[in-house]
Amino acid sequence: MSATVTAVSSNGEYSFTKPNRERITLLAGLGVEGDVHAGVTVKHRSRVAQDPTRPNLRQVHLIHEELFEEVGASGFRVAAGELGENITTRGIDLLGLPTGALLRIGDEAVVEVTGLRNPCLQIDGFQRGLLKQVVGRDADGRVRYRAGVMGVVKVGGVVRAGDAISVELPDGPHRALERV
Repeated sequence: MSATVTAVSSNGEYSFTKPNRERITLLAGLGVEGDVHAGVTVKHRSRVAQDPTRPNLRQVHLIHEELFEEVGASGFRVAAGELGENITTRGIDLLGLPTGALLRIGDEAVVEVTGLRNPCLQIDGFQRGLLKQVVGRDADGRVRYRAGVMGVVKVGGVVRAGDAISVELPDGPHRALERV
């Protein structure tokens, strides 16, 4: 199966969920045009409170649609945009990518993967118990984050549902994704 975009979402106001759009425009070095989290420096409220001058490594949030099916098996109903992602994907192992992987999306856009989304308590505010579905432990007791990946826009462009996604892995030893 080839990797594709299944939905795109953005919101100009702080809100946990993001409405689906016909298209979004990625802006190099900034993020999603018109999205509250776009910018050179951090925009997530908790990050701004810590240090508003830090670089924004969370310009674009991508999540794999397959996660919705996995949590659905436990009785949760989640649709595209409802966990705050900008780009919903299918057919790509986002969580298995290394830091620095480039995602070529559609005709022009390129997003560099910076790390794992660090899920917050707002997920339980959306649906009680959902946070435990997207954060858990593996067989060795290590914490596993499953709520998607974050990235920065290297090359801007328009992204729509149905766009193809290809992956370009970085040279050298691969570094596993960490929370950003």
